[in-house]
Amino acid sequence: MEPFIRADQYHFIRKQVQKLVNAHATANDKDVQNTVKSLVEESVLKIFPSISNEQEQLLLPITSVDDKEKAESFLHRLHPYVQSFPYSEQGIKKLFPKEKKLKVPSIDEINLKEISYLSWVDPNTNKKFIVARKDHKWIGLHGSFTPSNQKGICALCKSHEEVGMFQSKEKGKVQGTFIKRGNYICKDSERCNQNVTSIDKLYEFMERLKG
Repeated sequence: MEPFIRADQYHFIRKQVQKLVNAHATANDKDVQNTVKSLVEESVLKIFPSISNEQEQLLLPITSVDDKEKAESFLHRLHPYVQSFPYSEQGIKKLFPKEKKLKVPSIDEINLKEISYLSWVDPNTNKKFIVARKDHKWIGLHGSFTPSNQKGICALCKSHEEVGMFQSKEKGKVQGTFIKRGNYICKDSERCNQNVTSIDKLYEFMERLKG
């Protein structure tokens, strides 16, 4: 069976697994535990609208998870079926033709099965870059990033983390003017990727800031 689980879906499943562990640790009522099981099963299958029987059989044992050990075992069995982020140094560089000396992160520095997007700060320009894939096409943003030194809600992962203002800039219709668009995102993109459970918010953010 080919990998069919995106990174954001895997992280969503991981959080659903944690709900099961918590339910069994805190609730002795079987009805409560069974309700949580049903909700988790429904939520997980819902994010795979065109699932095959084989894929469903891989996912359904999630309802047997009732402690941390079983949770880790279940997630371990899923991991080989998580799709890798389609890293391509040349594909990424083509998104930013004006950045002649752009340094892209080495593939050895990235866990490609854990990320929904790639982000880094270029040491030559101090700009922050964000790259993702949508409908088999590369999409990219770059802009300034100013840490806020406080926690807030990230526009990408919707989690409460240490954030900063990411701001993109493009030339306006009037010469010498610029249009700026921005929002708060996680300072730590690796942690942010761990929190991304829906890739839709990522695409919305990138499309909005591209204008």
